Amino acid sequence: MRYGYWMPVFGGWLRNVADEQMQASWDYVKRLAIRSEEIGFDLALIAELNLNDIKGEEAPSLDAWSTAAALAAVTNKQELMVAVRPTFHNPALLAKAAANIDHISNGRVSLNLVSSWWKDEAEKYGVHFEQHDDRYARSAEWLEVLDNVWKKDHYSFQGKYYQVKDNVLQPKPVTQPRPPIYAGGESEAAKDLIASTCDGYVMHGDSPERIAARIADLSERREKKSLPPMQFGVAAYSIIRDTEAGVKKELDRITNVQEGSAGYKNYQQWLSGTQLEQQVSLQDYSVSNRGLRTGLTGTPAQVQDRIGEFENVGVNFFLLQCSPQLEEMERFAEAVI
Repeated sequence: MRYGYWMPVFGGWLRNVADEQMQASWDYVKRLAIRSEEIGFDLALIAELNLNDIKGEEAPSLDAWSTAAALAAVTNKQELMVAVRPTFHNPALLAKAAANIDHISNGRVSLNLVSSWWKDEAEKYGVHFEQHDDRYARSAEWLEVLDNVWKKDHYSFQGKYYQVKDNVLQPKPVTQPRPPIYAGGESEAAKDLIASTCDGYVMHGDSPERIAARIADLSERREKKSLPPMQFGVAAYSIIRDTEAGVKKELDRITNVQEGSAGYKNYQQWLSGTQLEQQVSLQDYSVSNRGLRTGLTGTPAQVQDRIGEFENVGVNFFLLQCSPQLEEMERFAEAVI
């Protein structure tokens, strides 16, 4: 099992706590990345949003790609999984930037393809916002261009969304044949695209039983296309305490999101912009990516047992959120890793 975490580029994960003591600053993420390597975390996911959907639109958030480049220079072992949204990036230009960061990190960069869901953010930054299936059609072309310019020179492509002519991209990435590409999504359009073109499937938090069904589904789709097995990751919010009473106290603290709070504004827009398999409650939304449903909350023994359940159904890595991030990751490392 590999253990990764979400880099807190939004200054935290709780929509009901204004100050989580984890600033959206270079100083904090640098310190977190260096220390997390020392205590055994293998992977950092750097999310990409130009507005802060956790603390409110007026709050600061860090840019994903410039942050990734800086982290590549100050870390030694961690995989840096950087989120990328096709509507915000030309694929050939992004491929060039990612290849450069891959060299800075000596082959530790991967991509997490994300279909944009936040209409207001797109409009505020002058980016065209498309409906769900149109976004995935764009993503399919985007991935085709990215994959080919990483692998060959003098490549040309003429599509509905993108055109490149006689492209040359040098130097190619360190990682061959290409840096890994992960993606998530629960719609048919998403799952078909991911099974056909990606190397890993990253899932929102859920029970081992539901995760097992998704792994089986994607694995079957891969087999039908005669493609090699994928990597499977799950988002999780972790709480480890010595007693169940301590766990309950912490859960009560983080889940009392109030309608009208700064982080609540885009809740309905997020629901309408995605196609999830099941309804998400406001309590689910209190932390990102349905992380509490994964169930990595409890005593050390309970969390270890829960991780074993996920490992048994084929999960390869977790992406953890916690608050305050560094202190809780220290606790997780000592109890689990």
